[in-house]
Amino acid sequence: MSKFVRRYYSWLTLLIGLASFLGYGLVGGPEEIFMPGETTHGHHQIEMACSVCHTTGEGVKQDACTQCHAEELERVNDSHPVIKFKDPRNASRLEQIEATKCITCHREHQPELVGEMGVTLPTDYCYHCHQEIASERPSHEGMGFDTCATAGCHNFHDNTALYERFLADHLDEPNFKDLALTRARDFYDDLESVKGEPLGKEDADMPDSVEFTHRILHDWSTTAHAAVGVNCTDCHQVEDSETKLLSWMDQPGYVNCQKCHEHETKGFLEGRHGMRLAQGMSPMTPGMARIPMRPEAAHLELDCASCHSSHRFNTRKAEVDACLNCHNDEHSVSYKNSLHFQTFRSELNGTAPENSGVSCATCHMPRVERSQFGESFTISEHNQSNTLRPNEKMVRAACIQCHGLQFTLDSLADPELIRTNFQGRPSVHVDSLDMARAEKEKTEARDRALGFDKAEE
Repeated sequence: MSKFVRRYYSWLTLLIGLASFLGYGLVGGPEEIFMPGETTHGHHQIEMACSVCHTTGEGVKQDACTQCHAEELERVNDSHPVIKFKDPRNASRLEQIEATKCITCHREHQPELVGEMGVTLPTDYCYHCHQEIASERPSHEGMGFDTCATAGCHNFHDNTALYERFLADHLDEPNFKDLALTRARDFYDDLESVKGEPLGKEDADMPDSVEFTHRILHDWSTTAHAAVGVNCTDCHQVEDSETKLLSWMDQPGYVNCQKCHEHETKGFLEGRHGMRLAQGMSPMTPGMARIPMRPEAAHLELDCASCHSSHRFNTRKAEVDACLNCHNDEHSVSYKNSLHFQTFRSELNGTAPENSGVSCATCHMPRVERSQFGESFTISEHNQSNTLRPNEKMVRAACIQCHGLQFTLDSLADPELIRTNFQGRPSVHVDSLDMARAEKEKTEARDRALGFDKAEE
């Protein structure tokens, strides 16, 4: 066989092998082989739903980011909105950083570049636009180029708990407030939320063909669902999207819960627990997570019933036990040795006031005020990302309900304290409030010199 023929067959064999490999991946093999690089902690759950972020031409859709994140950015009054960089007065800023596109700072599939908050820029990105800050703020003189995003100082998007006026309004607060209570949920206290008259076990309307136990019947009859007239078929009957016929479903999904719990379901689908379902994918399981989880929980699929359980819907169980059934990181495991857990246990046994206990959900799924049709109400925020990273997002919704702002920022800036679930006092001091105090005193002194304080009197 000639040298040319041998080379021809070698190339042919190589091409056939490559085609077989790629064909296997396309038809029946693992799709991960086409992944150009590892995704970030924020998107790894949906990394195989390529079309969510990418166009057919392998480009990245700008609105893919805003479809998920625009509402939150608006709610927190984004410090660097796109419109700011479209202002002609800020045109020079765009020469430093193309801040009108999310992927300028957040690039996927490049794990070697990923830093805190999924940012893929060098840590001096603030400096290029704010290098003259010391001339405006003498207190910032001598600070390093990478200290802007230091815990308790500044965030690129969400500064609702860090802007100067807010800091100045919370000076000299005690570490522990005298009346440390979380908001009370009130959305379902409205009579409009009541479906009908209270129901008992004898009112259960499941079909005769459905198998059930007396335990299931008892559990349902003692819940808030039965108390407001929610019967078996209200949850278990599902309408076929094509025929519109109703059929019984033994294990209804979040869509049925959504009929009454619209706000909670929306948050669930936006957060880490439900984001796969929001993209039409299979449910998230602890086995898919990148943080420590209990091995025995690896196969469990996450939906509403995973935390609230079927038929009992015990929110107290959902606040702690449901979390610890899966989460196995040091922060979670340390919770039951913390003062927070002691307050939760005291509330449960009746030795402490209602809403005084601190559970996992108190901080990670806090009770927040929302508005709809001109009415305000308080619900439990089911989107964990709203208070997760950066952790200053937790300040207003959770921490300062019980603690002073200085103590809060110091605690959130202490990695060791976070690891042990806040057992002890913070060893870190955040200077932001000191700077706010100095600016406040300077302003007050100037006003006195100009006689503004007398004019107000």
